[in-house]
Amino acid sequence: MRQRALDYLAKREYSVAELAKKLNTVARQYELDTEVIPEILADFNKRNWVSDTRFTEQILHARKSKFGCARIANELREKGVSDELIFEAVQDIKENELVNAKAVWRKKYDAPPSSREEWAKQARFLQSRGFGFEIIKKVINEQKDDI
Repeated sequence: MRQRALDYLAKREYSVAELAKKLNTVARQYELDTEVIPEILADFNKRNWVSDTRFTEQILHARKSKFGCARIANELREKGVSDELIFEAVQDIKENELVNAKAVWRKKYDAPPSSREEWAKQARFLQSRGFGFEIIKKVINEQKDDI
């Protein structure tokens, strides 16, 4: 079980909860002992081989140019990251969220909305990327003003 956990960590970063879930799934699938998993995770955590902080930083780096605070926070929550780490991560992203939202909008759309339906379509797109309504209004309305 220990070697399997190391193999997973060699491929990419995992949160502690995500790695535990993966190891429990494998243990049930192959009928292995699940009682050793907390010991393995504690040892890996002590050696800093698995780290929620490092995992959070990696997710932030990979996602901040494409997604907003809400989507990133939700992904981290699903992976079992603590609320304190999520709060810190969101604070870092919020500083540049408007700039990121503009870049995401520009990549998808080349013209500001010409009708209410088009405005709603663009707003839904940005909302699906995890940007808040205030940011969405600023991005889309600012594009209209630039005409």
